[in-house]
Amino acid sequence: MKRNTWQREAVRTALSDTVGFVSVQGLHTRLHATGSPIGLATVYRALADLAGEGEADCLQSPDGESLYRACSTTEHHHHLICRHCGLTVEIEADAVETWAKNVAAEHGFTQAAHVVDVFGLCAACTAASAAVIA
Repeated sequence: MKRNTWQREAVRTALSDTVGFVSVQGLHTRLHATGSPIGLATVYRALADLAGEGEADCLQSPDGESLYRACSTTEHHHHLICRHCGLTVEIEADAVETWAKNVAAEHGFTQAAHVVDVFGLCAACTAASAAVIA
């Protein structure tokens, strides 16, 4: 575990205060808006460290950008993520776990790992988009 610097704590706090996933640049912008002098490279390193230690989730957006969010559990889990507002719900996916284990075994793989995140529109964004169309 790395030592806890003021920069790392600032990134951890800003990430905890963020709803849903955020890009490194987005978090850096939020930090600067609060007057923090923290550099972009420091935000990159801190987020990578937090993700590596299980304190943050990291995923690739549909556009290929790395996104981060404060992790509420260190256990393996999956997410439902709203493409519009970023609302994120941690979910269990027993069927996915069974499928991944079986497919790996069928092909002679061991120590297999997977990432499954589901992107869509949350109920509020679906309702809002339906109201605009109507």
